[in-house]
Amino acid sequence: MRDTYDAVVIGGGPAGLNGALMLARSRRSVLVVDAGEPRNAPADAVHGLFALDGTPPAELRARGRAEVERYGGHVTTGSVVGVTPGFTVTLADGRRIGARRLLVTTGLTDVLPDIGGLRERWGRDAVHCPYCHGWEVRDRAIGVLATSPMGIHQAMMFRQLSDDVVLFTADPPTGEQAVELSARGIRVVPGEVAALEIAGDRITGVRLKDGTVVPRDAVAVATYLRARVDFLEPLGLKAVPHPGGFGEHIPAAPDGQTDVPGVWVAGNVTDLTAQVGASAAAGALAGARINGDLIAEETRQAVAAAS
Repeated sequence: MRDTYDAVVIGGGPAGLNGALMLARSRRSVLVVDAGEPRNAPADAVHGLFALDGTPPAELRARGRAEVERYGGHVTTGSVVGVTPGFTVTLADGRRIGARRLLVTTGLTDVLPDIGGLRERWGRDAVHCPYCHGWEVRDRAIGVLATSPMGIHQAMMFRQLSDDVVLFTADPPTGEQAVELSARGIRVVPGEVAALEIAGDRITGVRLKDGTVVPRDAVAVATYLRARVDFLEPLGLKAVPHPGGFGEHIPAAPDGQTDVPGVWVAGNVTDLTAQVGASAAAGALAGARINGDLIAEETRQAVAAAS
C-alpha cells in the first residue's frame, strides 16, 4: 500500500468497485477500503442484474475485487473511522492514508421495525423489494406489513406476483386507496403486528398484538434507510432526510459530486432505492468524473509550472 493515492474509495460494494475499476483502468492509483459488511449479505443471490442474475453477492464482490486488482488497484479490509480535510483517511486499526479525491460508497443500513422474528427471516422469506426478491416469493401467500406510507405501494407491487396478498396496517386506508386495494383483490387486516410465526425454518403466519394469527408464507416490509456516513461529519457532510421521507442520504449532483470539493458519493449512500446495477453504473460515472477532475487539476498545475 502507498501512503497517498489519487483516489480512496470507501466501500467495496458494486458502486465502489466499479468506480475503482474505472479509475484503475485510467492508470490512477486507487485504494478500496471495504469493511466487509454488505447490505445484501443475507440474500442468496443478486437479481435483476443483466447477464449476472442469480450470482451470489459474495461471488460478485470477489470478482469485482479481482478485476480492480488486475488493473493495479489496491483493495484492503478495514473500517473508516474518520476523514480530515485534505484528505487523510483513518482506519479503525490506526492506519492513515492520504487521498487526492474521495469516492464514498458505504451504502446504507436497513432499520427494521420492532417485529419479532423479522430480523431472523430478513432476506429470505421476509423481503422489501419486488424487483430484488419478488420472483422468489411469487404465488405464495404474501403479507405486506405497512410500517410506513410505502405499505400500500408495496401491496400493489407484490399483487403483481401473487393472487393472495394481505395488507396488515394499524391505519386502514379509506377513500380512493381503499377502493383501489379492493379492486386489486388485496385484503386489508387492521391492527398492529406483533411478530412473525415461524416453524420449520420458514414463515407460517403473521401474529397481531391481539393474538390473531393470519397464515402467510412470506412477508414484505419497508425499512427505514440510513446512509452509513458518520465518518464524513468532519468534512461538513452528513446525511439528511430524503424528500420521500423513508430514509437519510447524502445529496449529490447526478455524477455523484457533493458540496465538498473533491468528495463524490455513489450507490445507496445517495440513491436510497438504487439496485445493484444502478449502483454500479453510478460508481462508474463517479470514477470517470474523478479522473477528469484530476486531469483538470494536473493541467492547471502544468500550465502554472510552464509560465
